[in-house]
Amino acid sequence: MNRDVAASKAIAMGRDAEATKRRLLDAATREFAAYGIAGGRVDRIAAEARSNKAQIYHYFGSKDGLFDAVFDAMCRETVDAVPIDPDDLPEYAGRLHDSYVERPWVQRLATWYHLERAGGGALLPVVLDSNAAKVRAVAEAQEAGRLPTRFPPAVLLGLVLHLSGFWSSNVPEYDAVVSDGSAASAAHRREVVVAAVAALLRP
Repeated sequence: MNRDVAASKAIAMGRDAEATKRRLLDAATREFAAYGIAGGRVDRIAAEARSNKAQIYHYFGSKDGLFDAVFDAMCRETVDAVPIDPDDLPEYAGRLHDSYVERPWVQRLATWYHLERAGGGALLPVVLDSNAAKVRAVAEAQEAGRLPTRFPPAVLLGLVLHLSGFWSSNVPEYDAVVSDGSAASAAHRREVVVAAVAALLRP
């Protein structure tokens, strides 16, 4: 019986720990998206997560470690939610656009990562592996004649990725110029992304 009680307690503690880590990651996602790594405050994250700073350091080691966990989780979620389809890159770009609309913090985190981490640390395996797999998929489609070969596979993929994030990466001043009613709608912006990638792929 004592073993059963101890096992039940261990399971409950594990669940509590996972729930705490999830709350910390969710709160940190919002904090880092708004303020970046340097500007993010662990005390605000802990308070929003109904936790404390000691647990942040226990689970993630440091504020940088917490950002790494947030960014890694964001990348994995994006890769899983929007798998590449080399036979329909326009629609793939459209789905990526949709994911940025639904999860606006993705582009913000990516921007902070670029500003504060580019060239300053180890490359993330999840991003490297995902990009390598996408480049291979594009290359195979080009070799089979299903995609044009005007651009090398990695360049073509990069152009598709940048077009998918065109609207979400604009500065407010540019949005003010192009948002004239119809252009402000997510549906219209998606149409532009899909059409732009389709034009890119024309022979």
